[in-house]
Amino acid sequence: MAAKLHRNPPFRAEHLGSLLRPENLLKTREEVDKGTAQPTTLTSIEDDAVKDIVDLQIKLGFHPISDGEYRRHMFWGTFFPGIDGFEEIQNPDIDIFRMYIPDIAAFTEAGHKPGETVICTGKIKHVGSTYVDQWEYLKNLVPKDRVHECKLTLAAPNWYHLRYKEGKAYPKTVYSSDAEYFADIAKAYQTELQILYDHGLRNVQIDDPNLAYFCSEKMLAGWKEDKSNTKSAEDLLDDYIKLYNDCISKRPADMHVGVHLCRGNFVGSRHFSEGGYDRIATKLFQQLSVDTYYLEYDTERAGTFEPLKHLPKHKNVILGVITSKFPKLENLEEMKKKVYSAADYVAEGNNETQKEALQRLGVSPQCGFASHSSGNSVVREDMIAKLKLVRELADSIWPGEP
Repeated sequence: MAAKLHRNPPFRAEHLGSLLRPENLLKTREEVDKGTAQPTTLTSIEDDAVKDIVDLQIKLGFHPISDGEYRRHMFWGTFFPGIDGFEEIQNPDIDIFRMYIPDIAAFTEAGHKPGETVICTGKIKHVGSTYVDQWEYLKNLVPKDRVHECKLTLAAPNWYHLRYKEGKAYPKTVYSSDAEYFADIAKAYQTELQILYDHGLRNVQIDDPNLAYFCSEKMLAGWKEDKSNTKSAEDLLDDYIKLYNDCISKRPADMHVGVHLCRGNFVGSRHFSEGGYDRIATKLFQQLSVDTYYLEYDTERAGTFEPLKHLPKHKNVILGVITSKFPKLENLEEMKKKVYSAADYVAEGNNETQKEALQRLGVSPQCGFASHSSGNSVVREDMIAKLKLVRELADSIWPGEP
C-alpha cells in the first residue's frame, strides 16, 4: 500500500471526466454508425469539440483537464474490446447475466439490452493501447507544465465479470479459475498504464460502479439467492480488491491513480443502486491501494460521511456533493457545511484536527455529465453553472489552491 500522499493531482476542484457532447458531434456519430457519413468526418469534429471543451475547462479554472470522453459512446471506453481474447456479442443470451446486478436490472426493466456485452473468448493479451492517440491529442492542447495535471479515465478491471453468471465470463477451457483470468487482466492493465505513462500520463481515474453495488442490500440479497454462485459477495469483493492492487502494482511512484464510485448515471439521469459506504469502508479505504477516492455524495442514496473515519492519512477523498444529474444549483453554504462535516469524520478516524483532515479533501460533481454519450438531464449552460459552483466551493474552503 502506498505510504505517500499524492497531491496535485488530485485537486481541490475536480470533475469526473465526462462532459456534455455538442449536438453536431452526437449527430455525426449517429450518421457514421448508420453508414451515412465517413469516419474521417467524425474525427475532425471530435478534434474540434475536444479543443473547445479543453479551453472551457481552463477558462473555468479546472486543473484535471479531460477530453470530455468525447471519443467514447459510454464511459467505459475501448480498453476491453481492444484486447486480444475479448469479443463483443451483439445479441447475447439473457441467461448469461446476473439479473440482480443493478445496471443489468435497470437496462432490462426499461426494455433495453444490457449495455455493450464484451466477453472473454480466448487468452487475454494486451496488443496495443486504444487510448494513446486520444491522450497525445489532449496533452498537446495544454501547456507542457500542465500535462501532468490532465486526467484520463479507464474502465474498471472487473467491469466484464460481475455482470455475468458464474462460469459465463470466460470459457473454462481457457481459464480454470477467476484467479487465472484476473491475473491476465492485471497484466493487460499493467501494460496499458506503462504505455500511457511513457507518453506522459500521470493522472488516472478508474470508473467503477461495481464496487458501489456491494453497498446495495438488493444486490446482496440477489447474490445470496443465486445458487450458481460458489463464493460469497464478501469473497468476491476481496478478489476484486486484489485484482485492482495487481493492476496498479507496477505503476511508477509519480503516477496518481484514483477510483470513482457511483450508483449509476444513465440516460435521463437515472441511477442504478443505493446504499452507504459503511458495508465496504474498511476494505475500500484500507486495502485498495489507490491514492484517491472520488465518491458520490449528492443524495441520501450514498449514506452518511461516517465511513470516512476509515480513510488513512496517506489517501485523499473527493466529495461529490454537487449533482450532475439535474440543473438546480445547490446552496454554497450548505455544501461548505457538508465538506466540513466530512472533514470532521476523517479527523476523528485519524486523531487529527479538521484543518489537517481538509488537506486531503476536494470537491466535485457526484459523477460525470455524460457517462452515456446522450448525457444527463441538463444542458450546456447548466453544466457550466455546476462547474462554476464546484470551483467556487473549492475556493471558499481552500482559497488560492488549484
